[in-house]
Amino acid sequence: MEAFLVSTSLVALAEMGDKTQLLSLLLAARYRRPVPILLGIFVATLANHAGAGALGAWITSAVGADVMRWVLGLSFLVMAVWMLIPDTLDETEGAQRARFGVFGTTVLAFFLAEMGDKTQVATVALAAQYAAFTAVVLGTTLGMMIANAPAVLLGERITRRLPIRHIHAAAAVIFALLGGLALLDVTPW
Repeated sequence: MEAFLVSTSLVALAEMGDKTQLLSLLLAARYRRPVPILLGIFVATLANHAGAGALGAWITSAVGADVMRWVLGLSFLVMAVWMLIPDTLDETEGAQRARFGVFGTTVLAFFLAEMGDKTQVATVALAAQYAAFTAVVLGTTLGMMIANAPAVLLGERITRRLPIRHIHAAAAVIFALLGGLALLDVTPW
């Protein structure tokens, strides 16, 4: 349960103001069909994070505990710094043609936008740390939905009111704490 809750909260915080949230706004404004957009986000995220979780699980089985501790600790510290760097949406990422329909366009755009993104990297690290593939993938997917569903449903009204810098700072602190605990080999739970 812990892996699920930590994964959900970290990704929900990390996604605030992320390029995929901007992509959600763009798709919502362009297509004005929230149901296929939300389903597309869910399918793309589940597929992307399942692959990332599988990589994290493999890494755990491939390296020793000491190496894993250092990799995880440093990964979480890098994530903390990365959280403080604002995201932008590249024009080509949000400019997919509608030939795939709203659902297909959303799946393709989100899957590609998540490749190498901080939440994908976080999913790898979380799956490696917790060795709980299903809980981590479901948690990170739910976190993605928590962050992006309001963007699709309520649009810019909601994102203008959220203190994105403060949310990113909180996520950075959590990632830094997880990194420090991993490096010190401390498990508070």
